[in-house]
Amino acid sequence: MSSQDKKKWRSTTILTVRHGGKVAIGGDGQVTHGDTVMKSDTRKIRKILDGQIVCGFAGSTADAFSLLERFEVKARDYPGNMPRAATELARDWRTDRILRKLEALIIVVNTEHSLLITGQGDVVVPSDGIIGIGSGGNYATAAARALVGHSQLSAPEIVKTSLGIASEIDIYTNNNIIVEELECTN
Repeated sequence: MSSQDKKKWRSTTILTVRHGGKVAIGGDGQVTHGDTVMKSDTRKIRKILDGQIVCGFAGSTADAFSLLERFEVKARDYPGNMPRAATELARDWRTDRILRKLEALIIVVNTEHSLLITGQGDVVVPSDGIIGIGSGGNYATAAARALVGHSQLSAPEIVKTSLGIASEIDIYTNNNIIVEELECTN
Protein backbone atom coordinates (compact mmCIF):
# COMPACT_ATOMS: atom_id res chain seq x y z
CA MET A 1 0.00 0.00 0.00
CA SER A 2 1.51 3.33 -1.02
CA SER A 3 1.58 6.25 1.38
CA GLN A 4 -1.09 7.98 -0.74
CA ASP A 5 -3.41 5.00 -0.35
CA LYS A 6 -3.16 4.97 3.46
CA LYS A 7 -6.07 6.57 5.24
CA LYS A 8 -5.10 9.75 7.03
CA TRP A 9 -6.41 11.13 10.27
CA ARG A 10 -7.65 14.63 9.61
CA SER A 11 -9.13 16.98 12.06
CA THR A 12 -10.03 20.43 12.91
CA THR A 13 -9.97 24.04 12.16
CA ILE A 14 -8.67 26.46 14.78
CA LEU A 15 -9.02 30.24 14.50
CA THR A 16 -8.01 33.17 16.69
CA VAL A 17 -9.03 36.79 16.27
CA ARG A 18 -7.77 39.78 18.26
CA HIS A 19 -10.33 42.55 17.80
CA GLY A 20 -12.25 45.16 19.77
CA GLY A 21 -10.37 44.71 23.04
CA LYS A 22 -10.74 40.92 23.13
CA VAL A 23 -8.92 37.92 21.82
CA ALA A 24 -11.01 34.86 20.98
CA ILE A 25 -9.87 31.41 19.95
CA GLY A 26 -12.15 28.67 18.73
CA GLY A 27 -12.18 25.30 17.09
CA ASP A 28 -14.56 22.73 15.71
CA GLY A 29 -14.92 19.22 17.08
CA GLN A 30 -14.47 16.88 14.12
CA VAL A 31 -11.93 14.09 13.84
CA THR A 32 -11.92 12.18 10.55
CA HIS A 33 -10.14 9.00 9.53
CA GLY A 34 -10.06 8.67 5.76
CA ASP A 35 -13.62 9.36 4.67
CA THR A 36 -15.21 8.51 8.03
CA VAL A 37 -16.09 10.95 10.82
CA MET A 38 -14.75 9.24 13.94
CA LYS A 39 -15.80 11.88 16.46
CA SER A 40 -17.70 15.13 16.20
CA ASP A 41 -17.23 16.70 19.63
CA THR A 42 -13.50 16.68 20.35
CA ARG A 43 -12.33 19.66 22.39
CA LYS A 44 -9.22 21.18 20.77
CA ILE A 45 -9.12 24.38 22.79
CA ARG A 46 -7.42 24.22 26.20
CA LYS A 47 -6.80 26.74 28.98
CA ILE A 48 -3.50 26.49 30.80
CA LEU A 49 -1.83 28.34 33.67
CA ASP A 50 -5.14 28.99 35.46
CA GLY A 51 -6.74 30.36 32.30
CA GLN A 52 -4.02 32.93 31.58
CA ILE A 53 -3.17 31.24 28.26
CA VAL A 54 -5.57 29.56 25.85
CA CYS A 55 -4.20 27.08 23.29
CA GLY A 56 -5.67 25.50 20.19
CA PHE A 57 -4.18 22.68 18.17
CA ALA A 58 -4.54 21.05 14.78
CA GLY A 59 -2.95 17.85 13.58
CA SER A 60 -2.32 14.64 15.43
CA THR A 61 -4.11 14.85 18.78
CA ALA A 62 -1.54 12.79 20.67
CA ASP A 63 1.29 14.86 19.20
CA ALA A 64 -0.51 18.09 20.05
CA PHE A 65 -1.09 17.04 23.67
CA SER A 66 2.59 16.22 24.01
CA LEU A 67 3.50 19.64 22.64
CA LEU A 68 0.93 21.44 24.81
CA GLU A 69 2.38 19.79 27.91
CA ARG A 70 5.86 20.90 26.88
CA PHE A 71 4.61 24.42 26.15
CA GLU A 72 3.01 24.63 29.58
CA VAL A 73 6.34 23.69 31.17
CA LYS A 74 8.10 26.38 29.11
CA ALA A 75 5.42 28.93 30.06
CA ARG A 76 6.04 28.13 33.73
CA ASP A 77 9.81 28.42 33.16
CA TYR A 78 9.34 31.90 31.63
CA PRO A 79 6.42 33.40 33.58
CA GLY A 80 4.89 36.42 31.92
CA ASN A 81 6.97 35.92 28.77
CA MET A 82 4.85 33.83 26.41
CA PRO A 83 6.93 34.70 23.30
CA ARG A 84 10.05 33.36 25.00
CA ALA A 85 8.26 30.18 26.08
CA ALA A 86 7.00 29.70 22.51
CA THR A 87 10.47 30.29 21.06
CA GLU A 88 12.01 27.76 23.44
CA LEU A 89 9.38 25.15 22.53
CA ALA A 90 9.85 25.79 18.80
CA ARG A 91 13.62 25.43 19.16
CA ASP A 92 13.27 22.14 21.05
CA TRP A 93 10.67 20.92 18.54
CA ARG A 94 12.95 21.67 15.60
CA THR A 95 16.17 20.27 17.08
CA ASP A 96 15.03 17.19 19.04
CA ARG A 97 14.99 14.03 16.90
CA ILE A 98 11.86 12.63 18.53
CA LEU A 99 9.93 15.89 18.73
CA ARG A 100 10.72 16.64 15.07
CA LYS A 101 8.43 13.77 14.07
CA LEU A 102 5.40 15.25 15.83
CA GLU A 103 2.72 16.45 13.43
CA ALA A 104 0.73 19.31 14.87
CA LEU A 105 0.42 23.08 14.89
CA ILE A 106 -0.38 25.12 17.99
CA ILE A 107 -1.90 28.56 18.45
CA VAL A 108 -1.38 30.15 21.86
CA VAL A 109 -3.00 33.38 23.03
CA ASN A 110 -2.95 35.49 26.16
CA THR A 111 -4.01 39.03 26.93
CA GLU A 112 -1.01 40.46 25.04
CA HIS A 113 0.03 38.00 22.31
CA SER A 114 -1.31 35.66 19.64
CA LEU A 115 1.30 33.17 18.41
CA LEU A 116 1.50 30.27 15.97
CA ILE A 117 4.12 27.66 16.90
CA THR A 118 5.32 25.22 14.23
CA GLY A 119 7.63 22.22 14.11
CA GLN A 120 9.93 24.01 11.68
CA GLY A 121 11.04 26.26 14.53
CA ASP A 122 8.74 29.14 13.64
CA VAL A 123 6.93 31.39 16.06
CA VAL A 124 4.63 33.54 13.95
CA VAL A 125 3.00 36.74 15.19
CA PRO A 126 0.15 37.76 12.87
CA SER A 127 0.20 41.37 11.71
CA ASP A 128 -3.60 41.55 11.79
CA GLY A 129 -4.30 39.48 14.93
CA ILE A 130 -5.84 36.62 12.94
CA ILE A 131 -4.45 33.07 12.71
CA GLY A 132 -6.16 30.03 11.22
CA ILE A 133 -4.77 26.50 11.14
CA GLY A 134 -5.98 23.04 10.24
CA SER A 135 -7.90 21.73 7.29
CA GLY A 136 -10.29 24.70 7.12
CA GLY A 137 -7.85 27.29 8.44
CA ASN A 138 -7.57 29.25 5.21
CA TYR A 139 -11.35 29.44 4.82
CA ALA A 140 -11.83 30.59 8.42
CA THR A 141 -9.01 33.14 8.12
CA ALA A 142 -10.50 34.64 4.95
CA ALA A 143 -13.94 34.87 6.55
CA ALA A 144 -12.51 36.45 9.71
CA ARG A 145 -10.59 39.08 7.75
CA ALA A 146 -13.73 40.03 5.87
CA LEU A 147 -15.80 40.19 9.07
CA VAL A 148 -13.22 42.25 10.97
CA GLY A 149 -13.20 44.83 8.18
CA HIS A 150 -16.88 44.86 7.33
CA SER A 151 -18.97 44.09 10.40
CA GLN A 152 -19.61 45.20 13.96
CA LEU A 153 -19.21 41.69 15.39
CA SER A 154 -17.08 41.06 18.49
CA ALA A 155 -14.00 38.84 18.36
CA PRO A 156 -15.88 35.78 19.74
CA GLU A 157 -18.71 36.32 17.26
CA ILE A 158 -16.23 36.63 14.39
CA VAL A 159 -14.51 33.39 15.40
CA LYS A 160 -17.80 31.49 15.69
CA THR A 161 -19.16 32.85 12.40
CA SER A 162 -15.90 32.25 10.52
CA LEU A 163 -15.60 28.68 11.78
CA GLY A 164 -19.22 28.13 10.76
CA ILE A 165 -18.39 29.33 7.25
CA ALA A 166 -15.35 27.02 7.13
CA SER A 167 -17.56 24.10 8.23
CA GLU A 168 -19.80 24.70 5.21
CA ILE A 169 -16.81 24.45 2.83
CA ASP A 170 -14.30 22.04 4.40
CA ILE A 171 -15.44 18.44 4.82
CA TYR A 172 -12.99 17.93 7.73
CA THR A 173 -14.56 20.75 9.79
CA ASN A 174 -17.93 20.59 11.53
CA ASN A 175 -20.13 23.17 13.24
CA ASN A 176 -19.62 21.85 16.78
CA ILE A 177 -17.70 25.00 17.72
CA ILE A 178 -16.12 25.96 21.04
CA VAL A 179 -14.89 29.53 21.57
CA GLU A 180 -12.90 30.92 24.50
CA GLU A 181 -12.07 34.59 25.00
CA LEU A 182 -9.79 36.85 27.02
CA GLU A 183 -9.73 40.61 27.53
CA CYS A 184 -6.77 42.24 25.75
CA THR A 185 -4.30 44.51 27.51
CA ASN A 186 -3.21 46.25 24.30
